[in-house]
Amino acid sequence: MESPLRFGAVSVHLGHRSGKYPDGNQILVQGADTRVAFDTPIVANTIGADFDDVDLVILGHVHEDHMAGLHRVPHARVEVHEADLAAARSWEGMKAHYGYPDDVLADYRQVMERDFHWQPRPDAQPYAHGAQWDVGGGVRIRAHHLPGHTSGHCALVVESEGLAFIGDLDLTGFGPYYGDATSDLAQLRRSLKEVAQLDARIWVTSHHRAVVTERAVFERDLARFAAKVDERSERLLGYLRDGPQSIEQLARRRVLYPPTYDAPFVHGVECRTIAMHLEELMGQGRVARDAGLYLLA
Repeated sequence: MESPLRFGAVSVHLGHRSGKYPDGNQILVQGADTRVAFDTPIVANTIGADFDDVDLVILGHVHEDHMAGLHRVPHARVEVHEADLAAARSWEGMKAHYGYPDDVLADYRQVMERDFHWQPRPDAQPYAHGAQWDVGGGVRIRAHHLPGHTSGHCALVVESEGLAFIGDLDLTGFGPYYGDATSDLAQLRRSLKEVAQLDARIWVTSHHRAVVTERAVFERDLARFAAKVDERSERLLGYLRDGPQSIEQLARRRVLYPPTYDAPFVHGVECRTIAMHLEELMGQGRVARDAGLYLLA
């Protein structure tokens, strides 16, 4: 395994291909009193004692790929933003979090348990926006709520090191994801603006990009990432130039995933994402609805 990247009290253990999904990047913070893990991706299972001896896990948000190492640390205290808490504590909470049909969820639970070692953490405790952790030796962590991806998605800022773990605002070419029951497009747009205002000089993502250390590069990549949202709206408007269509029809044409990608949850995620875009476009007066069909206004 590669040596971690180190930034003072913070070490970053890169997942496979810089944390490309289904893996992620593991951040560990060593204070004088407490060792902290931000999320627990698949790579956590290969780190050894540096991870297995953590005292506290702070989840930046709840999805199965961020809980893949929790089974290794049953002794650790787990904290999660209050809006994602139910999803961390139980399968019923996770089902509501995703909002997929029951048959899809039943199949996906098997994937979660097999590939991500998923287990609920009924002992998880809540935190809120602005929560602070002083872990000793002058090392301080603060939570900044950045919802949209999930309702509880947060950046975790190690203030003493000027490092912001921005989670799944991950600067990938895929663009933002907001296709679950607790996702919200309007909130995501606000979060994409707020993340640029964090007091940081190092940005660490859950996936793919891993570490960015130049503000100009961060701002450029964030702009490209955020632009994917408007590109999806324009794609929908292009589809509607062919005539009125239902959400189901539009979902079959895809705005998120390429036509060649198939998974049981894809159609539901496409429908939910498209519905959010259509609602936004109707609010802008660019799209209208008539008898269950959407058309250009």
